[in-house]
Amino acid sequence: MNFFKRFGYFILTNLLVMITISIAYNLIVSFFHLDAYAGRTGLLAVWALVWGMGGAVISLLMSKWMVKRLMGVTVLDPNSQQPQERDLLSVVKRLSQSAGLEKTPEVGIYDAPEINAFATGPSRNSALVAVSSGLLRSLNKDQIEGVIGHELAHVANGDMVTMTLIQGVVNAFVLFFSRILAGLIADNISDRSRGLVRFALSIVFDIAFGILGSIAVAYFSRQREFRADAGGARFAGRQKMISALRALQSQEGQFAPDNTQVATLKISSRSTGVMALFGTHPSLSDRIQRLESGL
Repeated sequence: MNFFKRFGYFILTNLLVMITISIAYNLIVSFFHLDAYAGRTGLLAVWALVWGMGGAVISLLMSKWMVKRLMGVTVLDPNSQQPQERDLLSVVKRLSQSAGLEKTPEVGIYDAPEINAFATGPSRNSALVAVSSGLLRSLNKDQIEGVIGHELAHVANGDMVTMTLIQGVVNAFVLFFSRILAGLIADNISDRSRGLVRFALSIVFDIAFGILGSIAVAYFSRQREFRADAGGARFAGRQKMISALRALQSQEGQFAPDNTQVATLKISSRSTGVMALFGTHPSLSDRIQRLESGL
């Protein structure tokens, strides 16, 4: 049932993107009297949607495989007899049941001094939860449970799929409007250089619109983090979740800002100043305040 529900959301999202792109473009054509270009919308919208959503979906399907190799994650044997590994597996299994997951995610450890963890995977039933070696060394049992609860909330909420859909929508809009604008400008250039100008402008607009789009994606990511904190508080306990965030707060500044490709997957990522607009996570102080106020 969950599969069909998510598939339905996927189809509905694609339809809404197509409709929105068509409406927006037709309004632009009408306002600027660009009727000569109106015929371009159909095929271009389909192309943008296929490439935009397709790239995001492929990334989602490959996410677990890619992250394991990128981060050097060692997946734990469910039957491991090593005490620390056994305790971690037990916590993930117990909290997965609290989160209502039908299948316990794979559990992994990656070698890094930072106190951090992440969840990834193409679906609730094919997920991976990994923690850093620094987290296992630095946090107590209750704090580790808070972190695991947060990550399992991401899995239970389907955040990997949600963020993929959002990224795909943004990709589609970027591809569509960058090529429309490039075409409008290039059509006023001499025939000899028109193709080169259109190509160059498409790249420039891809970058410019992509930057603007990443701000929107980051905003939605920050909202999902607040929701995952609330979920972690439900599954592991509010005080454990708050204690875990305070432990993360205590190590802020000890490590360089996380600019890796998996920053959005982790429990904490630091951005300041203007770069906070591109931050995938809210500030730890804001997250702690929300939990303490019961929001």
